[in-house]
Amino acid sequence: MNYLEEKTRIYEDYRAIREDMFQKIKNNAIDSLTKAKDKISGFVALTGNLNVRIDSLNSRLNATKMELAETSRTKNAISILGIKLDKTMYNTIMWIIVAGLAFLLVIGFLAFKRNRTITLTTKKELNELREEFEEYRKKTRLDREKMGMDHFKEIQKLKGI
Repeated sequence: MNYLEEKTRIYEDYRAIREDMFQKIKNNAIDSLTKAKDKISGFVALTGNLNVRIDSLNSRLNATKMELAETSRTKNAISILGIKLDKTMYNTIMWIIVAGLAFLLVIGFLAFKRNRTITLTTKKELNELREEFEEYRKKTRLDREKMGMDHFKEIQKLKGI
């Protein structure tokens, strides 16, 4: 364009250019436009390829996210008797069971201690009662023997008269 401006003249507000210069500029402009169109079409193709790649990467990302979520669910779940339980729910249930068993153990220990005390007291009373019974038996035996002897002596006295 600068070359044209230097080599042409202005005549009544028009610039006169030679035909060969015009054709050369026209060819240069067409070549420049063709190259620009080629670049643009290359960029459009590249953009299309990149969009396809972005879509495939997004779909792979979504699939990976779903796999991660499934893995997290599997990792945070425990299967008991075929029932899937979350780990926090499992821990809660287990601690409730442990607390219940500890409560039953304490209740059992207290009942055992009370029953042992009652058993020892009862054994002591039984031994005392046996001793009393033995004393009573001996006393009644001696009284019966004494009464038998007294009775025998009375019969002897009555016969001897």
